[in-house]
Amino acid sequence: MEIKLKGDKDIASVPSLKDKALRINLNENIYGTFAEIGAGQETVRHFFRAGGGSGTIAKAMSAYDKDFSDAIYGIENDKRYVTEDRLRKMLDHEINLIEERITRDKHPNKMFFSYANTVATIDFAKKYKGHGWVGIKYQVDAEQEYNEIVLHIRFKENDARLQQETMGKLGTNLVYGAFYKYNEPRKLLRYLYDHLDKDQLEIDTINFSGPIFKEVDNRLMSLQLVKNGMTDAIMFAPDGNNVLPARVLYKKNILALRGSFRPVTKVNMDMYKKSYEMFLKESKVDEAKTQVVFEITLSNLRAEGEIDEQDFMDRAKLLCSLGQTVLISNFQEYYKLVEYFSLYSKARMGLAMGVNNLVDIFDEKYYRHLSGGILEAFGKLFFKDLRVYLYPMENENGKVVTSDTLKVHPRMKELYKFFKYNGKVVDIDNYEEENLNVFSRKVLKMIADNKKGWQKMLPEGVSKLIMQKSLFGCETEEVQSKN
Repeated sequence: MEIKLKGDKDIASVPSLKDKALRINLNENIYGTFAEIGAGQETVRHFFRAGGGSGTIAKAMSAYDKDFSDAIYGIENDKRYVTEDRLRKMLDHEINLIEERITRDKHPNKMFFSYANTVATIDFAKKYKGHGWVGIKYQVDAEQEYNEIVLHIRFKENDARLQQETMGKLGTNLVYGAFYKYNEPRKLLRYLYDHLDKDQLEIDTINFSGPIFKEVDNRLMSLQLVKNGMTDAIMFAPDGNNVLPARVLYKKNILALRGSFRPVTKVNMDMYKKSYEMFLKESKVDEAKTQVVFEITLSNLRAEGEIDEQDFMDRAKLLCSLGQTVLISNFQEYYKLVEYFSLYSKARMGLAMGVNNLVDIFDEKYYRHLSGGILEAFGKLFFKDLRVYLYPMENENGKVVTSDTLKVHPRMKELYKFFKYNGKVVDIDNYEEENLNVFSRKVLKMIADNKKGWQKMLPEGVSKLIMQKSLFGCETEEVQSKN
């Protein structure tokens, strides 16, 4: 449903911020509040200046003082203010106030909304760029339940005033998009950057919920963030909702597994379980503070051309069904992944991988864009407290290749030996031998060709899910039973 105004005309492809605010203000049925903490009344300012806001803006507020803010929204358990929990409390509190104070009998067609943000701009030392949570809780029908759009942002500018202005633009785009572009969530996502540049702002988490977004899969929306260059990496939890990487990874020991997971096989899960056991035995690794991440790169998703979103969803569903946290990144090189993790944690890290992946790491062609070449990349990769857990491979001659027998380019031989004999590369030696002939591409081809036997190459429950949900083009159980 598109909300129409009397006499509405098509606005230019990118309407001005004033036009957006004015269109909201002139809709007699849109009515709500603005609550902004930390970066000033930057969003509501656009709506005041556009004119006609008296029938739209019920209240605008900013609780700068922490004690006063706590008195309104309650005290957070972690004593922090720029959090998702804080934002959601703000949204709920303000909507409840509107519902209490404005009667539906008098205003049967009013569509209530609450826009809120809690933001920290750059500090005086310019050490932390600043970040924030932004959201809107709103109706598009007076008789319908509320919908929510909640996102996390990171500022890239080095000036607090500029960051405040950026916040105001983003907020205006969000309010406008929520009411006028909600039926096209992908476009809504792109329109958040109207009058903004990606060098000003990063959006690394977004979640849609409510009746108008019941068909929206937030994992697919998170993929758009990376595809559109809005962020370098996104993360979603086993329940399928996007989560803030900083919150999941903060001060954690991190074990990461990169793969296509197309589909996830016994090799993947054996690599995960065995490397995890080894990782927990390392010094300074506490199981309670350890996070495992299954990572898929954008280049992997594009391996066969344009990204197949259904294929992406098939992989995501399987990994989530196994209770895994998934990272989708734009980091083709491993050192970039480690640098990313290092933003949030200085604790010990591990990378679990197969022989072919390790050989690729020692290929110079991936580092020609660096002034220091492969040595610069390895300095970034291994200067942290990091270890590679290597899963063996069976070669075409039937011999098992380990860290002792793998071949790298002759020019890289001494470099490899340096890291190998300094304990940076360790073998997973208690692997399951029958898994060495299991390959995702082989399983995928067997599924496509409707050949029997692929089920035994996958972890328990995965093959059943593939058949039940008809993933990767697999015929359903009913069709297979008929054949």
